[in-house]
Amino acid sequence: MQNLLKRQINVFLAGPRGFCAGVDRAILMVEETLKKYGKPIYVRHEIVHNKYVVDNLESKGAIFIDDLKEIKDRKRPVIFSAHGVPKSVPKNAKNLNLEYFDATCPLVSKIHREVENFEQKKLPIILIGHKNHPEVIGTMGQINSKIYLVENKEDVYKLDIPTDKEIAYVTQTTLSLDDTKSIISEIKKKYLKVIEPKKNDICYATTNRQNAVKKIAQDCDLFIVIGAKNSSNSLRLVEVANEYGAKKSILLEDVNKFKNSLLNEVANIGITASASAPEILVQNFISDLEKNYQVILHESDYIKENVNFNIPHKLKNL
Repeated sequence: MQNLLKRQINVFLAGPRGFCAGVDRAILMVEETLKKYGKPIYVRHEIVHNKYVVDNLESKGAIFIDDLKEIKDRKRPVIFSAHGVPKSVPKNAKNLNLEYFDATCPLVSKIHREVENFEQKKLPIILIGHKNHPEVIGTMGQINSKIYLVENKEDVYKLDIPTDKEIAYVTQTTLSLDDTKSIISEIKKKYLKVIEPKKNDICYATTNRQNAVKKIAQDCDLFIVIGAKNSSNSLRLVEVANEYGAKKSILLEDVNKFKNSLLNEVANIGITASASAPEILVQNFISDLEKNYQVILHESDYIKENVNFNIPHKLKNL
């Protein structure tokens, strides 16, 4: 009887959602390093952009730092985050005699190799990405040559590379597919000879999560993206939900701080989690909703992701 007194609300779950293989690998590397070396261990930059994940790893003995100079005990290992680092970082680690493990996502490492390859060919390189994002900083720090960063179509117009010159481009892995297409289109309008990456640089998980949001956004009065403000893929999901028909979309960093007043006059909500947000946050949010509403869950069948990235052999349980 109690359920009948609660207002009904439809919850459309995007699928796939949550952790990608690169995030799974990075977190596992921290956990396995803690098992092998004991605590504390150091992690340069947030291993992934999610407070829940970072807090959980801190409770197990990880110490997060922004600079290798912050490491007090140089006998302890350090891990580089999934976003990738400039080449100067492992070089500095060696100079400090630090043992380090690189948790850079293999899909980001692929872009690093592309940049190196383009430099060897003496091609001007354009990077489509967001200024000051750790992944962009890492990619731009792979080579000595200048990389031209563009964040939008207007930046393409401002490039001072001669238009008859052969150029190459790469992209940050967590961008909006639609925005990137429009920027690439502008690059191709301006430059006659454009060398593209052999494969799309935007990662499979970013693509899948954005497409999942596109499928259900138009059914939603409110779309909730569980993720972090400093997470590029989280912010892009909010944008995609807005662009594809959600009446309103928001980023929710802390599920415990959600205001039920946002659900006034809302009958249908969509939920997804960014590639760096764990599924437990989605389930906790739904459980909280069920305390006040009669929740009707809608989740379409979708192809499960089966991508897996190995951790370094030295960290595996032998």
